[in-house]
Amino acid sequence: MTSKTLPDHEGGGREEPLAGNVTSGVVRVGDTVRRPAGAWTPAVDAFLAHLHREGFTGAPRPLGRDAMGRQVLEYVPGDTGDHNGTYTPEELVAIGRMVRGLHDAAGRFAPPPDARWYCPIPPDRAELVCHNDVSPWNLVRSGGRWVLIDWDYAAPASRGWEVAYAAQTCGGLSAERDPAEAATRLAAFVDGYGADPATRRELPGLLGRRARAMVDLLRRGARDGVQPWARIHAENGAYWAATARYLDRHVEVWRQAISPAA
Repeated sequence: MTSKTLPDHEGGGREEPLAGNVTSGVVRVGDTVRRPAGAWTPAVDAFLAHLHREGFTGAPRPLGRDAMGRQVLEYVPGDTGDHNGTYTPEELVAIGRMVRGLHDAAGRFAPPPDARWYCPIPPDRAELVCHNDVSPWNLVRSGGRWVLIDWDYAAPASRGWEVAYAAQTCGGLSAERDPAEAATRLAAFVDGYGADPATRRELPGLLGRRARAMVDLLRRGARDGVQPWARIHAENGAYWAATARYLDRHVEVWRQAISPAA
């Protein structure tokens, strides 16, 4: 991408492409990130503003729009993770605690009456607004805090639906990992989250179901030529299909690791 300098009235500074596999059109300008806006962006901004008022530190502050109509967000310096589940159990506890803080703050959010959301994977049910893509590639370690980026998919979902995906991606629960080790990592995340008995009973069966929803999305994208899902299917479709089978195959292992009596 060719960089350019914005005029001072737009915050000044040079546009810089962000490192990694980021959404098309997302750039850094000084201490801000600029993202293409969609019909869902006003609701996302309202949600992020609410989280900021609540004192939740795991999300960037919304800063309005620039003259090009792009969403402007606080730039959060730091490093993101990868698909390999390299977080330590102690870090998984901390990430689980951050997700719980998000959900507790979200429970006090009243969406605008005209709120529109972009949710490519339909949730199991709608309880509260969730991030819907809590994963290492959207999680920045910034100083002493964990910050979630890329909020375009924020929309009503359930706590369990979000925890299932977040625990799987951050914990590295995949066919490459021994189930016993994966269960320990799952338990660290769930304990950090402080999951109640009902969530602990539901979660073992929800893990595979949430991964299969990702498989279905990628297959539809590949069939219909919809990006970025077609590209992700080509790059990681086999990973997600194998992960869903793995999660379903070891439901009893997950149950024993996180059951209320464990």
